[in-house]
Amino acid sequence: MATKVSVLEKPLTEWQSVWVELMGAEVKVYQGNQWYLRGIEMGDPSNEPLILLHGIGGHGETYARNIPNLAKHFHVFSMDLLYHGYSQKEPFDGDHVIDAYVDSLVDFIDTQGLKRPHIEGESLGSIVCFHLGLKYPGKAGKLILNTGAPVVWKDRPGFRENPDGFQALATASLNAVNNPTPETIRKRLEWLMAKPDRVTDELVDIRLKLYQDPAVRASMNNVYRNAFVELKQFENYWVQEEDCANFKEDALVFWTEFNPGEGPDVGEKFHSLIPGSKYYCMDDAAHWPQWEHPEEHDQVLIDYIGGRL
Repeated sequence: MATKVSVLEKPLTEWQSVWVELMGAEVKVYQGNQWYLRGIEMGDPSNEPLILLHGIGGHGETYARNIPNLAKHFHVFSMDLLYHGYSQKEPFDGDHVIDAYVDSLVDFIDTQGLKRPHIEGESLGSIVCFHLGLKYPGKAGKLILNTGAPVVWKDRPGFRENPDGFQALATASLNAVNNPTPETIRKRLEWLMAKPDRVTDELVDIRLKLYQDPAVRASMNNVYRNAFVELKQFENYWVQEEDCANFKEDALVFWTEFNPGEGPDVGEKFHSLIPGSKYYCMDDAAHWPQWEHPEEHDQVLIDYIGGRL
């Protein structure tokens, strides 16, 4: 296990609003050769590029508390994944959904002329990073796999069987998108946090605005039904433990003490299967470490990419 990074964190209550924090950033729609993706961009273009990818149902604001600090060190792009937020939504290819996420990301990298960008993916974003590494070796720099491991485990109950894991997420997700109210959105976001009071009113408002948009809601239904009802994401893209040896990219497995459904034992196991990977486990965090302890999260990335972790 990696040594804990030393940071002085400010209380979450002292964080300004998302858009006060992001003053100086640009919100853009990037047209690729095949897809368009929306992102939040900040930082000196001469710095190494760093792409940040959210989890299922999310959006670029997932990393609002990290972008300004990371932009002091990197050229940062926090993206809406394909089918999410204000990125392209059609045509939806449910049988090849992870390939579509990966290929649209590579389209973005290529059309923006980014050279081996570092990429962090949280949850679904981690799964996208993992499959990008398998499908396009050498395309990225260092990969940070945050609380997501697309592996069929041999010796423990699967994610789907854990009562505070898959089923709780599926129920909250489908309810939030089909009945978007402050209460259903908050319930979905609280699943991500070790303590429910870490969900701010503004975070609820951001996702509520998205899910009340008819186009976003229809696309999120496609995404959620594909993952949670039809199970295509799991059946088509979860790999066997031995397949992890084929992942040759530089990687940090970033886990948390209270990751719902898949605790630190899963993170350590995933790390042990990826040759040469690093491992970091954040205390007092659940499924959104970048939001729950932003200073610690950012320092881990800065140290890892800089070769100090």
